[in-house]
Amino acid sequence: MSGPFVIDAKEMYYRELNQIVRDKVKEGVTHFRLLNVNGQRYIGAGITRDVKIEVYGVAGQDLGVFMNGPTIEVFGNAQDCVGNTMEGKKIVVHGLAGDVCGYGMRGGKLHILGDVGYRVGIHMKTYKDMVPVIVVGGKAGDFFGEYMAGGILILLNLWDNGSRPAVGDYVATGMHGGTIYIRGEVNPYLMGKEVGQVEITSEDELLLKGLVEDYCRDFAQHGLDPEVILRSQFTKLVPVSLRPYGKVYAY
Repeated sequence: MSGPFVIDAKEMYYRELNQIVRDKVKEGVTHFRLLNVNGQRYIGAGITRDVKIEVYGVAGQDLGVFMNGPTIEVFGNAQDCVGNTMEGKKIVVHGLAGDVCGYGMRGGKLHILGDVGYRVGIHMKTYKDMVPVIVVGGKAGDFFGEYMAGGILILLNLWDNGSRPAVGDYVATGMHGGTIYIRGEVNPYLMGKEVGQVEITSEDELLLKGLVEDYCRDFAQHGLDPEVILRSQFTKLVPVSLRPYGKVYAY
């Protein structure tokens, strides 16, 4: 097939849309273009093949849930639970995303251009040699990195208009693994007691360089310059306890 397999999803029930995609993947289609998407859920759910899915419109909840293989690019906004428990490859959102993005994420990358809601990165974990990465270009709501057990969370706060802090309350509450990088300063008052701020090392700088450059490539049409972004100060947050609630559950 010379071009993408096009599906007009206007007024299409989400189960019908996803069944068409799954059937065509089995037939060997590797590139999809979904038009007029308006909240259809579970796009890309459970797919384990190396396919490209372009979404034009607003992607519904659980975009890419359980997936391990596809690259999904949303030209618009996405609702809650983007990348829920995903294991591999990438989701790119050219807009805003809702709450609980990357819930239980085990691998792959999630790149979001704009703001995100609450509880982004909750229960993220490193699984074997897989290290999940979420990079958010805008601001985040409360409980960013809550109960985080592994992986990398990066908040760039690129569209700062001074109206509110880059991140909400209870940052990294219950965090016991992984690393969070936030561009700019973070008021310690916002942080959970399980997290501490440490100095950025040369290894951190090298890691951030690669991840921010990859992020900017995905959003090249928006004119993002990784060199300008990386000249900014970053706050690094890591857990100070490997078992923050051990006493609660110990008998």
